[in-house]
Amino acid sequence: MKILRSQECNITQEIELLKQGMSIFSDTVTEGMEAKTKEVFGESLSPAESVKRVIKDVKEKGDEALEFYSEKFEGLSLSAKDFRIKESEIEDAYKKVSPEFLSAMKNARENIRVFQEYIRVRELKPFHSKGTRITVKYDAIENVGIYVPGGSASYPSTVLMNAIPARVAGVKKIVVVTPPGRDGKISPERLVACREANVDEVYMIGGVHSIAALTFGTKTVPKVDKIVGPGNVFVTLAKREAYGHVGIDMLAGPSEVLIIADETANHEYVASDLLSQAEHAPGISILVTCSEVLANGVLQEISRQIGTLPRSDLIKESLDKFGFIILTKDLNEAVDISNTLAPEHLQVIVKNEEEILSGLIHAGAIFVGPFTPVAVGDYIAGPSHVLPTGGTARFCSGLSVNDFLKRTSIISYSEEVLRTSANDIITIAESEGLQAHANSVRIRVDK
Repeated sequence: MKILRSQECNITQEIELLKQGMSIFSDTVTEGMEAKTKEVFGESLSPAESVKRVIKDVKEKGDEALEFYSEKFEGLSLSAKDFRIKESEIEDAYKKVSPEFLSAMKNARENIRVFQEYIRVRELKPFHSKGTRITVKYDAIENVGIYVPGGSASYPSTVLMNAIPARVAGVKKIVVVTPPGRDGKISPERLVACREANVDEVYMIGGVHSIAALTFGTKTVPKVDKIVGPGNVFVTLAKREAYGHVGIDMLAGPSEVLIIADETANHEYVASDLLSQAEHAPGISILVTCSEVLANGVLQEISRQIGTLPRSDLIKESLDKFGFIILTKDLNEAVDISNTLAPEHLQVIVKNEEEILSGLIHAGAIFVGPFTPVAVGDYIAGPSHVLPTGGTARFCSGLSVNDFLKRTSIISYSEEVLRTSANDIITIAESEGLQAHANSVRIRVDK
């Protein structure tokens, strides 16, 4: 991990350089990407160009394109009719998971459901004012598609964190698309999570082609109204292309944690939290502290703990590239740095918690105290772990039940109220050069 001292360098500039390197919009082409695009498309394409090509093909060719790209990117030679997971496969998945896992899923499901019901927006009584009646109603989005990553890791928690808020909102149909693991199958944990979250349909397709299928629909995969869920750079770019045809939750980049800690923080705890974020490989792990003793102790703990972890090589690489310890003159400066970065996950482990919390205004989620690691939010606390990254927490919130609701205003004016408002409406409409707008009012009151 790099150590930066605020009094010796421009911290904001250093972090901005880091963000630029991690940006999903950098559109850089690695050697591996170049080889793969040449194999699939016959030419070298950037990530954005590849995404547009795949989406165009799926839109025009439907299931045929899904079969082609599933074979090229996922190594699966399947007919489109085999993409949808059968109920018998889900039932069989229950036989392959432990009782402890199933119990954990049920506990997490209930925590998420209860919290999402608690924060669900309530409809207000109609607004009345001098003959005006305005009602605001909320309707659930009808069809939602959820992308659940697969590949080297399995994410049953992502199923719960996306599907349960949608279900609490009243979404009628929830479709999950998820790629197979290295064994060519969807993990039983993901399938069990889909059943526990009351998902309607599960399809074993991933990547850009799955996003395109949800966006435009094919003979096999239904079109949805909104797509949610995290993914790699290609999935995120595909969601950007899909927006407008469907809704999306957000454009999320690599996961990140920023920890504000003082001399009272436990070195082992802080080190474990930085390591857990780096485990995403890549994941941005930042410690901001005014304690040199803590910084040195955490570095020692990282060296000790990393050797005990199965993904140690990936974690080390992630920390080398995207791990920082920032030494500040005081905690007020630490708060300023955090607000500038607006991290996805923000941990606060200090003796004066309330004082620090009062100054923090930009973060996806805040975890307070030595016994609240990010993992509690990742899996079981209740708020969704789908959170804004890359500084977007300055204007964006984490996914919740309310993101699956649409607000509609129902406005009713009496003749008397229209007459009292007519001159104002006509004046404003005519100032904009919209005579027909003005006439639509004038024709009702000039009698």
